[in-house]
Amino acid sequence: MREISAGAVTGTVARLFQEANFELAEDVKAALRAALEREESAEGREVITRILENAEAAAREAVPLCQDCGLAVVFLEVGQEAHIVGGDITAAVNEGVRQAYREGYLRKSAVRRPYSARENTGDNAPAVVHTEIVPGDRIKITAMPKGAGAENMTRLAMLTPARGRRGIIDFVAETVDRAGSNPCPPLIVGVGIGGTAEKTMLLSKKALLRPVGEPNSDAEAAGLEGEILETVNNLGIGPMGYGGRITALAVHAEVFPSHIGSLPVAVNLQCHCARHKSQVL
Repeated sequence: MREISAGAVTGTVARLFQEANFELAEDVKAALRAALEREESAEGREVITRILENAEAAAREAVPLCQDCGLAVVFLEVGQEAHIVGGDITAAVNEGVRQAYREGYLRKSAVRRPYSARENTGDNAPAVVHTEIVPGDRIKITAMPKGAGAENMTRLAMLTPARGRRGIIDFVAETVDRAGSNPCPPLIVGVGIGGTAEKTMLLSKKALLRPVGEPNSDAEAAGLEGEILETVNNLGIGPMGYGGRITALAVHAEVFPSHIGSLPVAVNLQCHCARHKSQVL
């Protein structure tokens, strides 16, 4: 059994959320540069150029990439041989969120009583925490600040099995088309397929953590990703909705077995400001 202090969790979460808000990952920037070469629209090329300039300025000045610094989403992969000492792991995560948003001067966007008073919590806590028990004695922490513009476009469909592959492609394309410029394209499109309603929703969000453009390891799923990407980029929405070829940088699909009587599909969109950082303790 390996001991990991709650304080180490707090410090790591605090650092990761600041880094995620200040530094656009190299895989995202590489995808944007490649998109700039392929974009046919002058307005679209201008948008992508400004996005890349913004990313460089944010990293240089240690300021947020976007004014929406996101609701704090945290993925924990906890090794079954790891033991947290000195505090509760969820409390440690939430304290890390508080420190990150206070010390990094990040916009605090969490509200309590979301259906009535909508009072700001003042510290962007509590985080949305997804915990998975895995082999080993380490903990992988992934911080994902998720902005509302893209998150609000999330959709779930409980398709009939007869809809099949074509039904999935049509649903994803329809979701992106209806979203238009709201999620700030060019997008990374996360798709969950299978499981139950809550499982496929989680799959669609976890799909966004994959390096941009890295295909699914399953050949059939990778082929589906490519077909959806082509369909989405033929919609003509383009960067920030100004029209053009590049509505999405990538489509990432994660697949899980489903009940014989259902075909759950979820779409979780990520804006061009694709923010997430990870650390293993």
